[in-house]
Amino acid sequence: MNILVCIKQVPDMESKFKVNGEGNWYDSAGLAWRMNEYDEYAVEQAVQLKEQAGGDLTVLCIGPERVKETMKKALAMGCDRGVHVADDDSYKKDPFSIASIIAEHAKTKSYDVIFTGLQSQDRGSAQVGVLTAESLGIPSVTTIVGFEFANGTITVKRELEGGVKAVVKLPVPALVTCQLGLNTPRYPTLPNIMKVKKKELITVAVADLLKESALEETQALYFPEKKGGGLVLEGDIGEMADKLIKILKEKTAVLA
Repeated sequence: MNILVCIKQVPDMESKFKVNGEGNWYDSAGLAWRMNEYDEYAVEQAVQLKEQAGGDLTVLCIGPERVKETMKKALAMGCDRGVHVADDDSYKKDPFSIASIIAEHAKTKSYDVIFTGLQSQDRGSAQVGVLTAESLGIPSVTTIVGFEFANGTITVKRELEGGVKAVVKLPVPALVTCQLGLNTPRYPTLPNIMKVKKKELITVAVADLLKESALEETQALYFPEKKGGGLVLEGDIGEMADKLIKILKEKTAVLA
């Protein structure tokens, strides 16, 4: 079994954000970085599949030099090797460009299963996984919350609106995007952290993989405009009703 899991390094969502000097993304200075939450479920499921079926598990991440630290966590969780696609401007690339990079890497590697997170916490497009599968000409299933593999067939549960779950079967090779609830990601143990030093972590220039330019780019990024707070009415029901009617008359065209 040849497995690929794609991860992204994102800032901790509790960080204090500010817009960068170019005005098109957040300023990365002073931020704490971590693995994208949805990708942690992808890594855990990929490791579980390797443990079940055997084989080889590669983790891929696109970004600047600092993403290697996040890749080391994936290696400590059980990935066998890492492929770092060096790109200081990865944040400027649209989902199609990111998917094209992954597909270009994967097209000659004969991966049986590719795992990605549902979406990234900073961009949230939820497009990279399915665009990668489309570029490779393989089937994909999104938002999975259950995963089984037997006899060359993947059986997954998808989370739909209203809490409904759909069961889908598909043959390998295939790609799945992973959602909250799929599993509980493991904590890397100290022995496995120490083993990371001996695992292969190669760096590939993004120019060697990206053959097409971006289809879109972020023109501007800004914080939402601040609005006034809500008004809390107190008193008995009759008093609050009178107050509400008065406010509606003053603020809107509602007539008594």
